[in-house]
Amino acid sequence: MAMAPTTGSSLLRCQSFLQPRCRFLACGPSRSGAKFVAGFTGRQQRPGSENLSGSLMTPFLGRSSCHCTTWAPLVARGGRQGCSRRAFAGGASQWKLSKQLPEAPGHGREFRSGSGLLFAKRKPGVVVRAQAAGTLPSVAAASLSILAVVMGAQLRGKALEVLGTGAAFNASILPKLTELEKPYKPYPLLTNRHVETIFAAFFRSLPRLTFRRQCLRMADGGTVALDWPLPEIQNPKAVLILLPGLTGGSDDTYVQHLTRRATSQGWAVVVFNSRGCADSPVTSSQFYSASFTEDLRQVVKHVGSVFPSLRLYAAGWSLGANILVRYVGQEAEECPLSGAVSLCNPFDLVIADEDFHKGFNNIYDKSLARGLRKIFSKHAHLFKDIGGEYNIPLVANAKTVRDFDDGLTRVSFGYKTVDDYYFDASSSRSIKDVRVPLLCIQAFTDPIAPERGIPRKDIEENPNCLLVVTPYGGHLGWISGPDAPFGCPWTDPLIMQYLEALEEASKDPSGFRKAHEQAGDVELASVSSHRKSSQAPGLME
Repeated sequence: MAMAPTTGSSLLRCQSFLQPRCRFLACGPSRSGAKFVAGFTGRQQRPGSENLSGSLMTPFLGRSSCHCTTWAPLVARGGRQGCSRRAFAGGASQWKLSKQLPEAPGHGREFRSGSGLLFAKRKPGVVVRAQAAGTLPSVAAASLSILAVVMGAQLRGKALEVLGTGAAFNASILPKLTELEKPYKPYPLLTNRHVETIFAAFFRSLPRLTFRRQCLRMADGGTVALDWPLPEIQNPKAVLILLPGLTGGSDDTYVQHLTRRATSQGWAVVVFNSRGCADSPVTSSQFYSASFTEDLRQVVKHVGSVFPSLRLYAAGWSLGANILVRYVGQEAEECPLSGAVSLCNPFDLVIADEDFHKGFNNIYDKSLARGLRKIFSKHAHLFKDIGGEYNIPLVANAKTVRDFDDGLTRVSFGYKTVDDYYFDASSSRSIKDVRVPLLCIQAFTDPIAPERGIPRKDIEENPNCLLVVTPYGGHLGWISGPDAPFGCPWTDPLIMQYLEALEEASKDPSGFRKAHEQAGDVELASVSSHRKSSQAPGLME
């Protein structure tokens, strides 16, 4: 649905797009025909991990079974995390485990069932006390603590798989990547791929970040949202663009943790929320996809025009990583980025789709499909009477990601079959064309981005690429390191070490790619200096 050009002073009310989160939406003309739409507000986001935590637990726990049990050793980590959990159990077998530690704002979380789903609610500054009858004896709690200590002693760290160290440039920065010198040691009791994935989705802490939102109108009438963390960094050293995973956005815990770390080290950060994600408005009948890189291309050009004298870098997770690697490969020698980081990248979407329908992975598939349906349902009117090969009933009732892609995505982007779409969109085919430094971090135990889909040969043969495979990690988990189990992922320090090393190495002006040389496809139509205090996180399905 294309929108007519408007003047820079005209405003378009967007309560229907962002509800109370955005005060206004303004659009204006640009030099290339694309329009920039700006809606600004301060937003504190909700927790999540690609929206996996919405209804993930219900299918295998059941409505009358224990919805949340947190063991003392998982809550306590040197007295650092302050929270207590409420546990619900069916029937007369209700019991509770309450581990009271020094309070830490933002870590209390309550779980409750409703309508067959499991909801997670964070209460900043509140410690949730258990209300169920009966208390687990302190002897049992002590036993669990001892068990964690014993298991921690038995869990020896395993070596990382690192490929690409033979390349001259990679060899020159390896001494600065001190995280690679340590063995990877998973957190006790969290070594199973599914346990680690689910634990990270439900229990990872959410930094209390506030964002300023900008909405960018694309040439086809679609809209993406850019979230800039507040307060703004004065005189940043470089700029980092973040691409969340499928249906994810700036409200995801893993995104906010890296945002906080990067800004604390003097980097300007912006989160690129794809169409419909993180309450980004949907203004056309085209969503985003694993194959579509044009939105990212326009975002990079715009950010480059905002910071014309700084180098640009990008990091992406899961589907965001796939899009990022495809973009870097397509741009090749002309890529305006000075470096990129790919995490949990499925790489080969055909293989990922095959594994998505096996065993426990069906739970993730259904959960992600639920997230896609939720985005679609808010904007179904855009597809009314659209005709063609679109299968709107299949999309509206999609039980799997493949159903959604078959009914909508592959048609929107001109593919005959969903398998053709998966093959063409696989970023493994782009590795050979990458011409800027690229760090790929994968987990051997990732259930969503299978280890067998990693293009090891192409990565090793490309001197611009460096691959790190951890022995554990799950999907978006990586619960290891000094901040485990509730803090940032193990990957965050390594990411910043790599980016800092690139930034130091790029100070040679002859190798500096100025992204603003290609800028000009978008314009900022309106700016608001009003910064509204963020809202408390709400319930997340």
